[in-house]
Amino acid sequence: MTRPPDRPEAASPPAADPLAPYDYDLPPDRIARAPAERREAARLLVLGGSGLADRRVVDLPDLLEPGDLLLANDTRVMRARLRARRATGGRVELLLLEPGEGSRARAMARPGRRLKAGEVLDVLGEAGPAGRARLEARHPDGTWTVACDPLPTELMARAGHVPLPPYIDRPDGALDRERYQTVFAGPLGAVAAPTAGLHLGRELLDALARRGVGFATVTLHVGPGTFRNLRPEDLARGVLHEEPYTVPPATAEAIAATRRRGGRVVAVGTTSTRTLESAAAPDGTVRAGSGRTGLFIRPGHRFRVVDALLTNFHLPRSSLLMLVAAFAGRERVLAAYRHAVARGYRFYSYGDAMLLLPDARVDSATVGGGAVDAAADVGS
Repeated sequence: MTRPPDRPEAASPPAADPLAPYDYDLPPDRIARAPAERREAARLLVLGGSGLADRRVVDLPDLLEPGDLLLANDTRVMRARLRARRATGGRVELLLLEPGEGSRARAMARPGRRLKAGEVLDVLGEAGPAGRARLEARHPDGTWTVACDPLPTELMARAGHVPLPPYIDRPDGALDRERYQTVFAGPLGAVAAPTAGLHLGRELLDALARRGVGFATVTLHVGPGTFRNLRPEDLARGVLHEEPYTVPPATAEAIAATRRRGGRVVAVGTTSTRTLESAAAPDGTVRAGSGRTGLFIRPGHRFRVVDALLTNFHLPRSSLLMLVAAFAGRERVLAAYRHAVARGYRFYSYGDAMLLLPDARVDSATVGGGAVDAAADVGS
């Protein structure tokens, strides 16, 4: 029997990019590289049930109702970036990922390929060596266990730099030590700020309290996963990097009391949202306690706790943008982002903010570009 000639296999069509629906164009000059002059002076794009409105963060007391509860993340950002020198004279940058236990902490190192276990690095302060870090063991994920002298928290206080995101693209300065930290920061442990909370100054919190808006906190220590790009395999797995969180008993009770009086839980930022949704029972009851969460909130998620969301403008193709899309609808959110780009809003960590009030009407006459259809893409 004659074997038929081989036929070239047809080329497989390229796989669809699952992150493409969460992409958008952003001119580089829209990226905020410094904070607003005053925290509450940032602009605020309100997305309500009836459309968009251009406001200011200082307007929050007018936009929230007596009996609402503002719920923020009180993690304190570590001055986690350390500049160090090898015995050969080569420079190394360490990013401590935790305050550590005793003298030991977990860290990322750059460049990391040539480093070897047992090396002792001189950690450099402004006036010279400020301490030492010994590389004890490298882990499969590329991080290191380092032994610090003095203790990690003291070494960061002496020589640490604010771990600004790479897109800010400048050295940190004295202003960042104040402004890349919320005014209500508590437990130390984050390597990135819960940026929506950066907009809330003391005077604004006082004005909200006079309005009858409650305030409570949770703690989620933002980890190194925040620096990593979202990958298609993350979507396939359906979980994100784990981060530790705590819900205090007083916060759990404040949420329950808000529910009893018919108020809304207004989450400040995606980290607070992740914490609340991770700690929620199926009936929406929030349980006090501590844990670790890898919750990946994306379209299709049923929100059990959060009724409204104050958040910054997020990177394209990111898990944070997917969370916002899950809350308010992908097309509506992307339309709001296009409006923000056109109107000159500032994006990312030091940028402006959005307030998502799905059931509220806003004054769309202030939009200037027309209201977004409230029925478009709900829940997508």
